[in-house]
Amino acid sequence: MSSGKPAVRLALLGCGTVGSEVVRLLHDQAEDLTARIGAPLEVVGVAVRRLGRERGNLPIDPALFTTDALGLVKRDDVDVIIEVVGGIEPARTWLTEALRAGKSVVTANKALLAEDGASLHDAAAEGGADLYYEASVAGAIPLLRPLRESLHGDRVTRVTGIVNGTTNFILSSMDATGAGFGEALEEATELGYAEADPTADVEGFDAAAKAAILASLAFHTRVTAADVFREGMTGVTAADIASAKEMGCTIKLLCIAQRGPDSTGQESVSVRVHPAMIPLSHPLAGVGDAFNAVFVEAEAAGPLMFYGRGAGGTPTASAVLGDIVAAARNRLSGTRAPSESAYAHLPIRPIGEAVTRYHISLDVADKQGVLASVAGVFADNEVSIATVRQSGRDEDATLVIVTHGAPDANLHATVEDLRALPIVRSIASVLRVEGGS
Repeated sequence: MSSGKPAVRLALLGCGTVGSEVVRLLHDQAEDLTARIGAPLEVVGVAVRRLGRERGNLPIDPALFTTDALGLVKRDDVDVIIEVVGGIEPARTWLTEALRAGKSVVTANKALLAEDGASLHDAAAEGGADLYYEASVAGAIPLLRPLRESLHGDRVTRVTGIVNGTTNFILSSMDATGAGFGEALEEATELGYAEADPTADVEGFDAAAKAAILASLAFHTRVTAADVFREGMTGVTAADIASAKEMGCTIKLLCIAQRGPDSTGQESVSVRVHPAMIPLSHPLAGVGDAFNAVFVEAEAAGPLMFYGRGAGGTPTASAVLGDIVAAARNRLSGTRAPSESAYAHLPIRPIGEAVTRYHISLDVADKQGVLASVAGVFADNEVSIATVRQSGRDEDATLVIVTHGAPDANLHATVEDLRALPIVRSIASVLRVEGGS
């Protein structure tokens, strides 16, 4: 199909798992994409680390490959830069150069956006260029554009999400089979869900970067990964999973971004990533395997759920392609995407002021007065106890306590004071509880 209009020219930075799928989709859907955009898309260059690497039967002229990414970015015949390399540098240099030159940018680089998205947005404003990054969070799930555009007339109050497929697969496997963390991680690695070095996933770095991006869009405030409280899920045990089941809960690694008053009453933003128990009635509880889901709460729209595949070459490439179509249309019409909305400038609330609940499992001496001593520690820290459950006797006595909502600082202080009690032999586990009363 010929549109009669000159092609929108694309430069691709990176041709790994996602980049290769982008190339394939551009080829396989060329006719439909031309019809949707009003002009054809043409790849005029692909920057890679090594020219001689085997890339399968990619439908692209090998002469288009180059190792000079910056040179490709600076070419006058390029309209849209697509970056799927990842990392901070040299990606930041490439994208800043492109945006300042007025070239549209489509990126999936969550790490860069979470660390220094401000410089990219500033460069886009300076060059009058588009910056799209739908693929940076939750893969193919259409999430960022609704936050940036569809909900722009509403007030988002809270975003709770499962945004890392690897950790969700591990926790789902532990819940289904009773396996420990190590066994579930090994299974995830064998199936290709976990990287050889899973640190970014299991320690929450990946989810924290995504949480920063979500909070920035939801609350019109620049939030970086450094602003996000982060706690990994390597300490979650099979016993924790079993205890959650007894409470009618399951455990998920959650990103939680919330807007509300701080301790002085000033409007502020709290952003955190950590494992938490949630009741089986919560919409996120049934999200299993390597799927992602994000639960958005807005004042007028109410609760909204976004669900789908959050990772993988093809799902992520789908999100990239959606951004390419939007950027190409804007180039043809001479318009721009909505610019960054960071007018609120809300301060970041520290984790100590976040209101949550704790599930605390204590190994205690089985003797008279234990419960009274433990209850006294909670009272001293102004934390109310919701439920208490004791199991075992003598050396196997265990006390499981679930609190009512309280500032995290008070709950943390309670745990430290319990640790100092002579009657407490050890604190077996501490998990936050979300989504319940």
